[in-house]
Amino acid sequence: MSEILKWRSPEEAEQKRPSREAAMEAVRTLIAWAGDDPEREGLKDTPKRVVDAYREWFKGYDECPADELNRVFEDVSGYDDMVMLKKIDVESHCEHHIAPFLGKAYVAYLPTDAVVGISKIARVVEIFAKRLQTQETMTSQIAQSIEETLKPRGVAVLIDAEHQCMSTRGVHHKDVTTVTTQFTGAFKDDAELRNRFLKLAGYG
Repeated sequence: MSEILKWRSPEEAEQKRPSREAAMEAVRTLIAWAGDDPEREGLKDTPKRVVDAYREWFKGYDECPADELNRVFEDVSGYDDMVMLKKIDVESHCEHHIAPFLGKAYVAYLPTDAVVGISKIARVVEIFAKRLQTQETMTSQIAQSIEETLKPRGVAVLIDAEHQCMSTRGVHHKDVTTVTTQFTGAFKDDAELRNRFLKLAGYG
């Protein structure tokens, strides 16, 4: 099993995490580093809120993409063409600045003998998005997890996202988005099929 499909149980994850109080103390330190007083009235509960938010933003570390893809439906009446989900919400955080990047994912695969529930593809995107990421890595991970679990004839992934580490700091360029793609199997080998995917996604 590849590294991206390995999963640690909630119990294992808890053993590796610092305590909740240690995490809250780290937030207090960052507030002080920013120049404010973590004990003032408006900030007293901020460490608790930030720690709770982190558990939600990064819940993908406690979830397994293979589990979402393991249940398939074999009665597809001979359907063997592209299955595509468009405009899946991507809410992630870049691993360099822990700043959000927000956008949409487009995912397609060519089934062999069975298909997976469409919501499961969206869940796989969410699992990888709810981790510290680079967009390039996440695009590859989504494709690889579908490839390894479903064994389709090909997978195509496109993500288009705006990075707040670029729009709210650094160069301060707003409305600039980053587009990443990953193609496997027939999507990689067949330019006509790849272009059909891009056209359906609105990029062809």
